[in-house]
Amino acid sequence: MKKGSNKLAAVLLATTLGATSLPYAALHAQAAAPLSAGEIQQAVSKMTQLRVMQGYQDRSMGIYQQVTRAELAKMVALTFGLQGKAEQTVSFADVNPGAWYYNYATTLVGKEIMQAKDGRFDPQGTVTSAELVQIVSKALGRDTKSVQHWAERLSSANGSVTRGEVAFLLQTAHKAIPSANAKVTSVRALNAITLIVTFDAPLTAQDEVFAKAKEDFAFNDGLTLTNMPRLKTGSVATYIVPTSVQKPGIVYTLTYKGNKAGTFAGNATKLDMTQARQVTNDTFEVEALKANGVVDYGYIISAYSAGRGANAFVLDDSNSADGKTYQVISSMQARQVTITPAGGEPIIAKYVPFTQSTDGVQEPKFRLPEGQVLKPGVAYTVTSDWATIANPTFVAQEIAPLALSEAEALSDTSISVTLTADPKDELFSGRSVELTSADGEKLLATYKYSSRKGATGVFGLQQDSKLKADTTYEVTPVGDWAGKSQAKLTVK
Repeated sequence: MKKGSNKLAAVLLATTLGATSLPYAALHAQAAAPLSAGEIQQAVSKMTQLRVMQGYQDRSMGIYQQVTRAELAKMVALTFGLQGKAEQTVSFADVNPGAWYYNYATTLVGKEIMQAKDGRFDPQGTVTSAELVQIVSKALGRDTKSVQHWAERLSSANGSVTRGEVAFLLQTAHKAIPSANAKVTSVRALNAITLIVTFDAPLTAQDEVFAKAKEDFAFNDGLTLTNMPRLKTGSVATYIVPTSVQKPGIVYTLTYKGNKAGTFAGNATKLDMTQARQVTNDTFEVEALKANGVVDYGYIISAYSAGRGANAFVLDDSNSADGKTYQVISSMQARQVTITPAGGEPIIAKYVPFTQSTDGVQEPKFRLPEGQVLKPGVAYTVTSDWATIANPTFVAQEIAPLALSEAEALSDTSISVTLTADPKDELFSGRSVELTSADGEKLLATYKYSSRKGATGVFGLQQDSKLKADTTYEVTPVGDWAGKSQAKLTVK
C-alpha cells in the first residue's frame, strides 16, 4: 500500500479541482487516519460477496495494485446496478466492442459518470482519488462533499488509488443507496425544534418530500413535523428533522410509516441567537453566529452543500468539527416569534420563507401581520419559545423602501421586477405586485421564491391569469413594501 502523506482529502481535492476557497472545517481539521490493512481486506471481502470484485487468474485480489479505468467502470456499474442504463449511445476509438469491460464503459460514459475525451476511454489508465470521488458522487447521486469526506482516508488525492481503496469507498457508498424500505435505527432530540434521526439506509427522494414525510413521521402529544427531513453532509443516512416546539418532560414516540421507531425526551434547549434588528418597516431579523457555535442546517446538509461554497462543512455524529460542538438551527418553515412594543400588546410575527441563511449569513427574517408596521421611535422586544436572544430589543426607525424601477414580461404568466437597489437576502420574499391595464383589468403577481438575481426578482401571475399581447400595464406594489412607486410594462 502507498505510504504517501495523508493530508485532508477535502483540501487536496479542492486544490485539484481548482476551488477558490475552502470550508472552515477543511482548513482546520486534523488529517484523517490512514486505512488499515484489516479495513481494506474487510471492504474487499464485502465487495466480493456482492460480486462487485473478482480476483485475477493467479487467484490474487490485487488490493494494493492501482485500479484501471476498465476495472473501475465494472466495479461502479455493479455497485450501483447501472448495467444497461445509459441515456445515450457511445462508441470508443480505443475499445474493442468484444472487450470484457466494453458494456460497463459504455454505460458509465453514456450516463456521463465517466469521461471519454475525444472518444478515447483509456481503459488501462489509472484513477486519482479526486477523480474517484467525482465518479462515485455522480453514480450515487450524492453530493461531492459527502463522498470527499468518506474518501479522506485514501492515501492521496493526487496519486492513483488502489483496488482496495476503491473497495473501501464503494462499500461506504453502497450503504448510502436510498431505499423505500429504510428503517429508523435511532432518534434523539438535539434541541427544542430539532431531531437527529438515523436510518439503516437513506430515504428515497419521494419519501423526503414534505407532504409524504409528514404522513410518515408521526408523534404523540401534538408534536408535528414542520418541514422535510434533510440528510446530513458526510453521513450515510442521518437526518436533521425539524419539529414543532417540544415540551420538556414529555416522552415522545416516533412512529415511522406506521411502525414504532423509537422514543425520546422533549428537549428544553433553546437556540442561542445573538440579536434582533429591523430590516424594513414591517420586517426584522434574528441573528445567529457560527463563531458562537451556532450553525444553520443549510451549511451542513447534502442538498445544499454544492451551493454553499466555503461555508459548507461536515459535522460528525456529535455535531462537532475542529473541536467545537455546534448547535444546529433546523428549518424555520412555520416558525414564529413574539414581538412586543414598549407599553403595547404582543404581536405574532411569522417567518419569511427562504431567508434563514442566504447571502452567507444566518439571519432568518420575520414579518408583522399584513398591514402592520413598526412604529419609529418605539422599542420592540423579540421573544421566542425556541430561541434565546442575547440582545432582543431594538428601537424602530423609518426606513425608506426601495422603489420599483422597471418591469419586463418574461412569458405570458411571469414578469421580472427590478428595484432601485439590491434588496439582499430575499426581501422580495412574500411580496406581490398588481398589474393594471388601460381598460382597468387587474392582475396579481407574486414573487417566486429564490428567483432573485441582484435587484431583480421573478413574479408569477396568480389564478391562471395571462398577460395580453399589445398591452401596457402599470405595475404597483401590493402594500407598502416598495412605497408608492410604479413601473410600466409593455407586452408586445
